[in-house]
Amino acid sequence: MGVGKSKLNREALAEYADLTYFNEGEIVELFKKFESLDQSIQSDPKGRISASNIKSLPELKLNPFADRICEVFSSADDKSMNFDDFLDMMNVLSENASFSLKAHYAFSIFDFNKNGYVDEEDIGKIVECITNDQDGLKDRALTSNLIEKIMEEADLDRDNQLGRSEFEHVLSKSPDFLSSFKIRL
Repeated sequence: MGVGKSKLNREALAEYADLTYFNEGEIVELFKKFESLDQSIQSDPKGRISASNIKSLPELKLNPFADRICEVFSSADDKSMNFDDFLDMMNVLSENASFSLKAHYAFSIFDFNKNGYVDEEDIGKIVECITNDQDGLKDRALTSNLIEKIMEEADLDRDNQLGRSEFEHVLSKSPDFLSSFKIRL
């Protein structure tokens, strides 16, 4: 199977395959990708890789939400990842992950203030990320207008925040969501 020097034994591979959308061969390849991000982990799946190294992945390098992705999938406060975290991230972003799983994690990524809703503050952060306006210096009136229009369209119960079901409803209307919320192996 080519497990080689990896600390992923056959039992671990079988368990990972049962818990993800990946087969054992794909998991070995993902572990190689994980190892390539930081040689100091020396084939240790429990070793942690910094968020900056994770964000160096070609698939995340240009993603405006790379910081949030690292934060959401990391089991540590510093956004670093061990292989379990990395595999969780890759699993959710796989082509085979369900719409509802992807929507669940997209909601967490977009809930910047972690209040359990995607509200106007979060939408403002989303706009900042997408437009690369980290200082908030671009046209504030245009941004406010955009936030207002998004909430008008998406906030079905008019409480100025999107709950998970409203957010999922918006994503279900987006033809590009599934094709853009993925990483190919």
